Amino acid sequence: MVPAMRRLTVALVVFAFSGCFFPADRGRVVENRLDGLAADNVKLKAELADARVKQEETASQLQAALDQIDRASRTTGANMGVKVDTALQDMAVLRGQLESQQVKIQELEAKLAAQPAVTATVTPPEPKKEELKRPDDPKEFLKLADEKTRAGELELGRKLYAEFMKKWPRDEGVGEAHFALGEAFYGEQKCREALYEFGKVIQDHPKTKSAPTAYLRSSDCFKQLKMNDEARLALEELVKSHPKSDAAKTAKTRLAELRKGAKK
Repeated sequence: MVPAMRRLTVALVVFAFSGCFFPADRGRVVENRLDGLAADNVKLKAELADARVKQEETASQLQAALDQIDRASRTTGANMGVKVDTALQDMAVLRGQLESQQVKIQELEAKLAAQPAVTATVTPPEPKKEELKRPDDPKEFLKLADEKTRAGELELGRKLYAEFMKKWPRDEGVGEAHFALGEAFYGEQKCREALYEFGKVIQDHPKTKSAPTAYLRSSDCFKQLKMNDEARLALEELVKSHPKSDAAKTAKTRLAELRKGAKK
């Protein structure tokens, strides 16, 4: 393998082993973070509700103590003073509890207000959709995956491509499935994931009809990732590997533009 092709292959292999795993790991970290925030919010809301219930109970007890003082004030006899003193002591204790509970409620409300917004509501399950019928013929299966992807059902399309490659790993359409996945990722500006799929086409399925375009797309992805040397190498290898393809014509034009730019 010539040095230029080796360098391009190394770059593609790096993305094959690392490019598509990083987003999933990061996604799990984000999901865990959101789950933690949602749990914190639920706990704080429960504590706040409990504090408010206790506050209402204390307020009721305080009102009962005030009523007792009112009744005692209208009572005559030797026990009147004792009843009033007892009611006043109870009232003082209850007022202290009420103030303490009010402070706790204010603290809990402040904590809730400071929490990042997290949707913790549980949405009702959607009606179960009818299972999509999978064709038994590999060409029809791949056609179905292409149709779903073009219709914007990207998640389903990717799932179908993965099922296709698992069910028919030696089928001649596997290279096209990898290319279609790469195109879907490329359309979403997910160049790392796209490079993995285009790399599979270039390395494992070099004779598939989309192989020349896979080189061209790889060059575009490398350019977006600021890997300009690799972007140029992809164009050069495209011209060498598929000189008569339409993609090679585009590559020659781009290489000529690069040479002009380098001379300025």
